Amino acid sequence: MRIKRGDVYLADLDDRFGSEQIGVRPVVILQNDKGNKYAPTVTVAPITTKIHKNLPTHVLICNIGGIKRKSVILCEQITTVDKNRLLTYMGKIDNRTMNTKVRRCLEIQLDLTFHKNHRGRYRR
Repeated sequence: MRIKRGDVYLADLDDRFGSEQIGVRPVVILQNDKGNKYAPTVTVAPITTKIHKNLPTHVLICNIGGIKRKSVILCEQITTVDKNRLLTYMGKIDNRTMNTKVRRCLEIQLDLTFHKNHRGRYRR
């Protein structure tokens, strides 16, 4: 199995608790391709069709990555799973969406937003 960043798979997310997404559901691969090649695990974000609220950590998608229905990528629920939990390849989220919308939501979720100060140096 050759896993790439942006790929969408059906994954078995059993053994979760509380508000975490469970069961067999689509996930998008967030991990970099070097990690995908060598690590026994992979970092993913679940995808759901249940759109309850417009959160800054949600990426709205429709008809991309093998996802036909209006759905959201839940960037606030990123998790690392064993590659054996990936069941079926569904498609790929385009690079533009991954590098803009998904990246921005991950920056918000992980508080990784940096700004240049008046001297051109980056600060949080």
